[in-house]
Amino acid sequence: MNPAPVVNEALAQKFSDGYEAFNMVERRRGHYHQVANPVKKNSVFTHSAYREWERGWNAAYFENLEKQNGLRNRS
Repeated sequence: MNPAPVVNEALAQKFSDGYEAFNMVERRRGHYHQVANPVKKNSVFTHSAYREWERGWNAAYFENLEKQNGLRNRS
């Protein structure tokens, strides 16, 4: 069975960017920090892109959490 076609390639790319950003760190002033969402939150045209980036980051976070803790119910 073929996967569903991607409706919006730009939003799919933001999801992928957020997923990959979970494993990235940046160095500022000698300290390492988790990469923040580069998309502006409150713009009319980028709100969906912001949410897709966050959704990708959250997907990677929970996948990593399940690897660390095993499969358990989240509450």
